[in-house]
Amino acid sequence: MGHTVTLEKIEELIQGYVVNLRTDDEKIDAINKLKECLHKLSPFAREPVDCVLWVRADQVTANDYNPNVMAPSEKRLLLHSLIADGFTQPVVVSEDRGKYIVVDGFHRQLLGKKTSGAGKFLKGYLPVTCINDDRKGKAERIAATIRHNRARGKHQIASMSDIVRDLIRLGWSGEQIAQELGMDPDEVLRLKQISGLTELFDGEEFSRAWTLSDK
Repeated sequence: MGHTVTLEKIEELIQGYVVNLRTDDEKIDAINKLKECLHKLSPFAREPVDCVLWVRADQVTANDYNPNVMAPSEKRLLLHSLIADGFTQPVVVSEDRGKYIVVDGFHRQLLGKKTSGAGKFLKGYLPVTCINDDRKGKAERIAATIRHNRARGKHQIASMSDIVRDLIRLGWSGEQIAQELGMDPDEVLRLKQISGLTELFDGEEFSRAWTLSDK
Protein backbone atom coordinates (compact mmCIF):
# COMPACT_ATOMS: atom_id res chain seq x y z
CA MET A 1 0.00 0.00 0.00
CA GLY A 2 1.47 3.35 -1.05
CA HIS A 3 2.24 6.25 1.25
CA THR A 4 -0.45 8.88 1.59
CA VAL A 5 0.64 12.24 0.18
CA THR A 6 -0.23 15.09 2.51
CA LEU A 7 0.28 18.85 2.29
CA GLU A 8 2.69 18.58 5.19
CA LYS A 9 4.78 16.00 3.29
CA ILE A 10 4.76 18.14 0.13
CA GLU A 11 5.81 21.18 2.15
CA GLU A 12 8.63 19.18 3.73
CA LEU A 13 9.86 18.01 0.32
CA ILE A 14 9.75 21.54 -1.11
CA GLN A 15 11.61 22.98 1.85
CA GLY A 16 14.26 20.29 1.64
CA TYR A 17 14.70 20.84 -2.09
CA VAL A 18 14.91 24.66 -2.00
CA VAL A 19 17.15 24.83 1.07
CA ASN A 20 19.70 22.57 -0.64
CA LEU A 21 19.99 24.79 -3.71
CA ARG A 22 23.30 26.61 -3.72
CA THR A 23 22.53 30.10 -5.05
CA ASP A 24 19.73 32.66 -4.79
CA ASP A 25 19.30 32.46 -8.58
CA GLU A 26 18.63 28.72 -8.36
CA LYS A 27 16.19 29.22 -5.48
CA ILE A 28 14.31 31.98 -7.32
CA ASP A 29 14.08 29.85 -10.46
CA ALA A 30 12.71 26.90 -8.46
CA ILE A 31 10.19 29.06 -6.59
CA ASN A 32 9.00 30.61 -9.87
CA LYS A 33 8.43 27.16 -11.35
CA LEU A 34 6.44 26.11 -8.28
CA LYS A 35 4.33 29.26 -8.51
CA GLU A 36 3.63 28.66 -12.20
CA CYS A 37 2.65 25.05 -11.47
CA LEU A 38 0.21 26.13 -8.75
CA HIS A 39 -1.11 28.94 -10.96
CA LYS A 40 -2.11 26.46 -13.68
CA LEU A 41 -4.15 24.52 -11.10
CA SER A 42 -5.63 27.58 -9.41
CA PRO A 43 -9.34 28.47 -9.59
CA PHE A 44 -8.01 31.96 -10.34
CA ALA A 45 -5.71 30.97 -13.22
CA ARG A 46 -7.36 33.64 -15.39
CA GLU A 47 -6.25 36.39 -12.98
CA PRO A 48 -2.67 37.63 -13.59
CA VAL A 49 -2.22 38.66 -9.94
CA ASP A 50 -2.59 34.99 -8.94
CA CYS A 51 1.02 34.47 -10.05
CA VAL A 52 3.71 37.01 -9.15
CA LEU A 53 7.14 36.00 -10.44
CA TRP A 54 10.63 37.31 -9.76
CA VAL A 55 12.51 38.04 -12.99
CA ARG A 56 15.88 39.59 -13.71
CA ALA A 57 15.54 43.38 -13.79
CA ASP A 58 17.55 43.58 -17.02
CA GLN A 59 14.91 41.42 -18.72
CA VAL A 60 12.22 44.04 -18.01
CA THR A 61 12.02 46.81 -20.61
CA ALA A 62 9.83 49.91 -20.83
CA ASN A 63 7.28 50.19 -23.60
CA ASP A 64 7.57 52.97 -26.19
CA TYR A 65 4.05 54.36 -25.96
CA ASN A 66 3.19 55.07 -22.31
CA PRO A 67 1.81 58.63 -21.89
CA ASN A 68 1.88 58.39 -18.09
CA VAL A 69 3.99 61.00 -16.30
CA MET A 70 4.76 61.44 -12.62
CA ALA A 71 5.45 64.70 -10.83
CA PRO A 72 8.75 64.88 -8.90
CA SER A 73 6.89 65.00 -5.57
CA GLU A 74 4.90 61.86 -6.47
CA LYS A 75 8.07 60.09 -7.59
CA ARG A 76 9.76 60.90 -4.28
CA LEU A 77 6.73 59.55 -2.41
CA LEU A 78 6.75 56.37 -4.51
CA LEU A 79 10.44 55.88 -3.75
CA HIS A 80 9.80 56.36 -0.04
CA SER A 81 6.89 53.91 -0.18
CA LEU A 82 8.98 51.25 -1.94
CA ILE A 83 11.76 51.62 0.63
CA ALA A 84 9.50 51.80 3.69
CA ASP A 85 6.77 49.35 2.68
CA GLY A 86 8.50 47.23 0.06
CA PHE A 87 6.97 46.25 -3.27
CA THR A 88 3.27 45.80 -2.52
CA GLN A 89 2.39 45.87 -6.23
CA PRO A 90 4.18 43.96 -8.98
CA VAL A 91 5.10 45.46 -12.34
CA VAL A 92 2.49 44.43 -14.91
CA VAL A 93 4.24 43.04 -18.01
CA SER A 94 3.73 41.22 -21.27
CA GLU A 95 6.18 38.35 -21.74
CA ASP A 96 7.72 38.04 -25.20
CA ARG A 97 10.47 35.46 -25.83
CA GLY A 98 12.15 35.89 -22.48
CA LYS A 99 11.70 39.66 -22.39
CA TYR A 100 9.12 41.41 -20.26
CA ILE A 101 7.57 44.59 -21.68
CA VAL A 102 6.07 46.94 -19.10
CA VAL A 103 2.30 47.38 -19.38
CA ASP A 104 1.89 49.18 -16.04
CA GLY A 105 4.38 50.15 -13.37
CA PHE A 106 7.03 52.00 -15.40
CA HIS A 107 8.18 54.05 -12.41
CA ARG A 108 8.16 51.02 -10.08
CA GLN A 109 10.42 49.11 -12.46
CA LEU A 110 12.64 52.16 -12.96
CA LEU A 111 13.16 52.67 -9.23
CA GLY A 112 13.40 48.93 -8.59
CA LYS A 113 16.26 48.55 -11.06
CA LYS A 114 18.51 50.83 -9.03
CA THR A 115 20.91 48.91 -6.80
CA SER A 116 20.50 51.54 -4.10
CA GLY A 117 17.24 52.74 -2.61
CA ALA A 118 14.17 50.75 -3.68
CA GLY A 119 16.17 48.04 -5.44
CA LYS A 120 18.69 47.53 -2.66
CA PHE A 121 17.18 44.28 -1.39
CA LEU A 122 15.87 42.87 -4.67
CA LYS A 123 19.10 41.12 -5.70
CA GLY A 124 18.76 42.41 -9.27
CA TYR A 125 15.20 41.09 -9.67
CA LEU A 126 11.76 42.67 -10.05
CA PRO A 127 8.35 41.29 -9.07
CA VAL A 128 6.14 40.96 -12.16
CA THR A 129 2.73 39.66 -13.09
CA CYS A 130 2.13 38.75 -16.73
CA ILE A 131 -0.99 39.74 -18.64
CA ASN A 132 -2.95 36.89 -20.19
CA ASP A 133 -1.79 35.41 -23.49
CA ASP A 134 -4.79 36.76 -25.40
CA ARG A 135 -3.74 40.33 -24.51
CA LYS A 136 -0.18 40.12 -25.86
CA GLY A 137 -0.75 41.84 -29.23
CA LYS A 138 0.64 45.37 -29.41
CA ALA A 139 -2.79 46.98 -29.70
CA GLU A 140 -4.04 44.97 -26.71
CA ARG A 141 -0.95 45.91 -24.68
CA ILE A 142 -1.41 49.59 -25.51
CA ALA A 143 -5.07 49.42 -24.50
CA ALA A 144 -4.20 47.70 -21.22
CA THR A 145 -1.64 50.40 -20.39
CA ILE A 146 -4.07 53.22 -21.15
CA ARG A 147 -6.80 51.60 -19.06
CA HIS A 148 -4.43 51.41 -16.09
CA ASN A 149 -3.45 55.05 -16.56
CA ARG A 150 -6.95 56.41 -17.09
CA ALA A 151 -8.29 54.50 -14.10
CA ARG A 152 -5.84 56.56 -12.01
CA GLY A 153 -6.63 59.76 -13.88
CA LYS A 154 -3.13 60.04 -15.37
CA HIS A 155 -2.60 60.54 -19.08
CA GLN A 156 -1.34 63.24 -21.39
CA ILE A 157 -3.60 64.52 -24.17
CA ALA A 158 -0.83 64.96 -26.75
CA SER A 159 0.49 61.45 -26.15
CA MET A 160 -3.02 60.03 -26.16
CA SER A 161 -3.53 61.38 -29.67
CA ASP A 162 -0.47 59.40 -30.74
CA ILE A 163 -1.96 56.31 -29.09
CA VAL A 164 -5.22 56.74 -31.01
CA ARG A 165 -3.28 57.17 -34.26
CA ASP A 166 -1.25 54.01 -33.60
CA LEU A 167 -4.32 51.95 -32.70
CA ILE A 168 -6.07 53.02 -35.90
CA ARG A 169 -3.00 52.04 -37.90
CA LEU A 170 -3.10 48.67 -36.11
CA GLY A 171 -6.62 48.16 -37.44
CA TRP A 172 -8.86 49.34 -34.61
CA SER A 173 -11.99 51.36 -35.39
CA GLY A 174 -12.99 54.51 -33.53
CA GLU A 175 -15.79 52.55 -31.87
CA GLN A 176 -13.39 49.85 -30.67
CA ILE A 177 -10.97 52.46 -29.31
CA ALA A 178 -13.79 54.19 -27.43
CA GLN A 179 -14.95 50.91 -25.93
CA GLU A 180 -11.54 49.53 -24.99
CA LEU A 181 -10.10 52.78 -23.59
CA GLY A 182 -13.22 53.99 -21.82
CA MET A 183 -13.72 57.06 -24.04
CA ASP A 184 -16.78 58.58 -25.65
CA PRO A 185 -16.84 59.00 -29.46
CA ASP A 186 -16.28 62.77 -29.25
CA GLU A 187 -13.11 62.26 -27.22
CA VAL A 188 -11.74 59.84 -29.81
CA LEU A 189 -12.61 62.35 -32.54
CA ARG A 190 -10.84 65.19 -30.71
CA LEU A 191 -7.72 63.07 -30.32
CA LYS A 192 -7.82 62.26 -34.03
CA GLN A 193 -7.93 65.99 -34.76
CA ILE A 194 -4.95 66.68 -32.52
CA SER A 195 -2.89 64.08 -34.38
CA GLY A 196 -3.59 66.07 -37.56
CA LEU A 197 -3.53 63.14 -39.97
CA THR A 198 -6.24 63.18 -42.63
CA GLU A 199 -5.99 59.40 -43.05
CA LEU A 200 -7.66 59.03 -39.64
CA PHE A 201 -10.88 60.64 -40.82
CA ASP A 202 -11.78 58.38 -43.73
CA GLY A 203 -15.53 57.85 -43.64
CA GLU A 204 -15.97 60.16 -40.64
CA GLU A 205 -19.09 62.27 -40.36
CA PHE A 206 -18.51 65.64 -38.69
CA SER A 207 -21.08 67.46 -36.61
CA ARG A 208 -21.58 71.23 -36.82
CA ALA A 209 -19.67 71.50 -33.53
CA TRP A 210 -16.45 70.67 -35.41
CA THR A 211 -16.88 73.25 -38.21
CA LEU A 212 -14.05 75.75 -38.34
CA SER A 213 -14.74 79.42 -38.99
CA ASP A 214 -12.62 82.33 -40.21
CA LYS A 215 -14.41 84.71 -37.84
